[in-house]
Amino acid sequence: MEQQGSDIITNRYKKFIKTVCETDIVYALQNHEGFATSASVQYDDENDRPVGVLCFWAESGRAKSCTINHWANYQLTEIALADFIENWGVGMENDGILAGIEFDQNMFGYEAKPLDLILDLVAEIKATNKELPLQKFDGIADLEEQARVANG
Repeated sequence: MEQQGSDIITNRYKKFIKTVCETDIVYALQNHEGFATSASVQYDDENDRPVGVLCFWAESGRAKSCTINHWANYQLTEIALADFIENWGVGMENDGILAGIEFDQNMFGYEAKPLDLILDLVAEIKATNKELPLQKFDGIADLEEQARVANG
């Protein structure tokens, strides 16, 4: 990937982290069959097939702009940040899929390993002294510790 393109998606990822930590909302696209997915261009599974990518956005407008082509029949859905971290992030890790962050209409976006994404969100939460009510973890420090251990 060319450096400029790589910088663009990395900057989109960093903005996603900041924005969702400010708004407490992550956006996804959903239809009657499930959520918007793509195939990784960076990672293959043990059978040399692209790993699945579940796509998320920080802003409703960018998500809505992707409701074209094979996502034309998808609707915008909101996920609370705490739910996204505790259920979606952990679930994606358990399912062996990636988080696609801020994909655009050309399916160009950041592919994040779920535990790395959780740790980046935790770092931003801690840096801004944000309170995040968690149900499955004993606070943000517990979440961070468990994610670090699981991430090796």
